Formats: sequence, C-alpha cells, structure tokens
Amino acid sequence: MSDQEDLPFPAAGLLLTHFLTVRDVARSRDFYAEILGGRVVLAENPAIVKIANGWIIMNPGGGPTPDKPEVTLTPPQPGDPVSSFLNVRVADIASFYAHAKAKGAQFLTEPLDRKAELRCYLVDPDGYLIEVGQATGILSGIFADQQNDES
Repeated sequence: MSDQEDLPFPAAGLLLTHFLTVRDVARSRDFYAEILGGRVVLAENPAIVKIANGWIIMNPGGGPTPDKPEVTLTPPQPGDPVSSFLNVRVADIASFYAHAKAKGAQFLTEPLDRKAELRCYLVDPDGYLIEVGQATGILSGIFADQQNDES
C-alpha cells in the first residue's frame, strides 16, 4: 500500500484524474508506468498510476450501478470513433519517442511538425489514443494551420 499523499484524495478543493476502462488491468497498469514513466500507487481495485502531476485510474468494465444507472463501461473496440484522448505534453519529444519505442509503444506516426508543435500519437493496450506534443511555434505565436473539412 502507498502513503496517503501518493493517492488522488485531496484534503481540500479538487484534483483531476482520468479513468480508463481496461481489458487487462495489469497490462494497462504496466504500460502507463513503463511508457509514460508513471509510478504505481495502487495495484488493483482500482489500479492507480501517478504520472507527472496527474493520475490514471484503471478498472475492468461493468454494467450499470446505482450511482450510474443505464451506463455500461467498456474499453474501445477496433474501429470505434474517437471522442476523447489523453494529451501528454513533453519537453523533448525526440527523447520521449525513442524511449517509448524502445519499450514497445505503438505509434501511429513519427513526431510531425505542425508549426505550433511537434506531435505524434500512440495507442495503449486497449486502443486508447494518446497524443504526445512538444510546444514549438505556439511559444512565439505561431499556430497550426486549420484543417480543411474536405480532407
């Protein structure tokens, strides 16, 4: 068990965590610890990994409960549309990319220059999308080009 201060339980105010419904808690927990440099602060029920200044909380899916009637939690299925994703900001995307690739991370592309930032995406073991970005041009007022709706 961890010290209380390692867990996402604020003494006052609030803090933000992100919950993921996963197929295999141990595999997902290890991914977030190894690839994103997190620290496991609770192994199971739920698994909690502290990453930088936030926490990822993971548990298997399940059906409705009294506090969430008519809600079923499931991991994404291949081909599901993406409506939300983690956005990880790094100081050195080349180093992060090399480290994560060496650990077995599956990236969609290498980091690409989007003018405002260098950016790439990877997927976790359940298929959740994770954006990784390093601010570049945005630091001096250069923003990314708008995406054309026709493409």
